[in-house]
Amino acid sequence: MPYLDIYLAQLTDPFRVGLLIALVLTAANTAPNLNRWIPIALGIVFVAVLIPYSFGSSDDVAKAFAVGVGLVSNITLLAVMLGAKALYTRLARG
Repeated sequence: MPYLDIYLAQLTDPFRVGLLIALVLTAANTAPNLNRWIPIALGIVFVAVLIPYSFGSSDDVAKAFAVGVGLVSNITLLAVMLGAKALYTRLARG
C-alpha cells in the first residue's frame, strides 16, 4: 500500500481525530501545571502506536511503517487543530 494512501486514510480516521481533539483539550487544561508540549508530544506518539497495534494494520503494511506514517499524520492533524484553536482564541478576544 503506497505511503499516500495510508496517510490519507489516517487523516480521515474519525477515531484518530477524536483522540487528537481530546489531546488538545487535555493539554489546554494541564498547561498551567505542566509544560504544554510534553503531553502533546507523548500523545502524538501514543496515538501513532496505539491504532496500528490495537486494530492491526493490513498484511501488506509493516506496523513500524504504519506507526511512522501515523506520526506524520498526527502532526499534520494537530497542527491544523492548534491553528484553529489559536484563530478562535484571537477572534474571541477581538
